Amino acid sequence: MPPTSLTNSLATFSVAGAVRIGTAVQRGNGASVDLGPMSYPLTRMRRNRTDDAIRRLVRETTLTVDDLIYPMFVIEGPSLREPVESMPGIERLSVDQLVEDAKHCVDLGIPAVAVFPNVDDGLRTPAGEEAVNPAGLIPRAVTAVKNACPALVVITDAALDPYTSHGHDGILDERDYVVNDPTVETLVEQALVCTRAGADVIAPSDMMDGRVGAIRSALEDEGFVNTKIMAYSAKYASAFYGPFRDAVGSAATLGRGDKMTYQMDPANRAEALREIELDLEEGADMVMVKPGMPYLDIVALVKETFAAPTFVYQVSGEYAMLKAAVGNGWLDDRVVLEALVGMKRAGADGILTYFAREIAPALKR
Repeated sequence: MPPTSLTNSLATFSVAGAVRIGTAVQRGNGASVDLGPMSYPLTRMRRNRTDDAIRRLVRETTLTVDDLIYPMFVIEGPSLREPVESMPGIERLSVDQLVEDAKHCVDLGIPAVAVFPNVDDGLRTPAGEEAVNPAGLIPRAVTAVKNACPALVVITDAALDPYTSHGHDGILDERDYVVNDPTVETLVEQALVCTRAGADVIAPSDMMDGRVGAIRSALEDEGFVNTKIMAYSAKYASAFYGPFRDAVGSAATLGRGDKMTYQMDPANRAEALREIELDLEEGADMVMVKPGMPYLDIVALVKETFAAPTFVYQVSGEYAMLKAAVGNGWLDDRVVLEALVGMKRAGADGILTYFAREIAPALKR
């Protein structure tokens, strides 16, 4: 609490029902406890906030362009840019336009992009076979981006939801339950297809058990010893994913269904540590928490517990909320940087964010 009086540089103020005078706290019963040197006014916390240069000198957390990963959406066709209605400023891009935006990312200093497909409806099947097509949309997009921007890190998902007719991340049985092991077999082949096309990082986002170990073993067997795995290890069954599903075309196929049988319960905390530990043991090089802002306690816990490279995904719903609030004048656009800094402060080594291209110029200054 702020001081209530100052006498000879000694402050008198209330401390949990007691009265502190100078270095001692005197309780109601007359007992006195010495707490050591008095803080105020010898220490004034506002001194280091007087001007911008000082604030920058003592800043504990600094967000840079090196912390950003830009998610991108790719579609078939030449010279196409389709706005994603629920994500203002984000577009689905044909491969040639994807390459141009990837070049822009390089110019901005953004080190990595994550590429997601929106395939033709006719290619969506119950088992998602298009995910393992070597001539499919994602392999072609990856190769094109790597040819144009060889130093740019390209990340691809291992998950079937953009390719299934039901919108789930795996293969369904007769009870509409996502079966684990057959799905993992397809994910392994999908990861190999993307790696052969040039992907630097495979990001299993499916939340099947054992998929990281299976993918790691397959990569090792084929000699891809330096292909990284960024595991969506603590991916929650969140309601914040809606705009993303619009972008990849799985919203209509999933309908009102949910993914609670394989993604994590939003109420769980300790379970995230078990998931992270298992993925690291199976060969993950980096782990991820998804979504971002509502789960920063998990980000901090994971980083403090494992000290492993920890990433967070500021998901489409978070992006859409901030865009809407800023666009309507309800919030100042500074909330974008504040939200991203909060993720870095929580312990994230990197952030997947749709704001990457928007915020990068300010971070480079």
